Amino acid sequence: MRVLAVDYGTKRVGLALSDLLEITVNPLTVLTRKGGDREVIEAIARIVEAEAVEEVVVGLPVNMDGSHGPAAAAAEAFAAKLAARLKVPVFTHDERLTSEEAEGILMSEGVQRSRRRGRVDPVAAALILRSYLGSPERLARQRSGQRGEEGA
Repeated sequence: MRVLAVDYGTKRVGLALSDLLEITVNPLTVLTRKGGDREVIEAIARIVEAEAVEEVVVGLPVNMDGSHGPAAAAAEAFAAKLAARLKVPVFTHDERLTSEEAEGILMSEGVQRSRRRGRVDPVAAALILRSYLGSPERLARQRSGQRGEEGA
């Protein structure tokens, strides 16, 4: 099944997509937030439909000590809005340090600092997706047949 990952941020939202067999994960695009979440949610809904996505995961920026701060609350609220709009399950997944790792990957590829800004978010989304696809929580959910928050 195709899974879409969302790296939700205050200015930009990175997206990544798996292949049908969930073997490869590719950075997809970055959406710019202009005001509220409505435009971003509608853009994601169009991608979900066009790409036949069956599951969405939103990165959850958990603090290093495991606690949830304001950024995690914002990501959870966004995931709930997304779930209300989409007809596929929406889950959250720990995204600790993915932006830093994405930055490191782009640096190691020689991408100049000025060009990294718009590329970090989709790469971070790809890292979230790779982690999510192999997570014990997801595997247990698949075995039990449990679904995520679903829209109407």
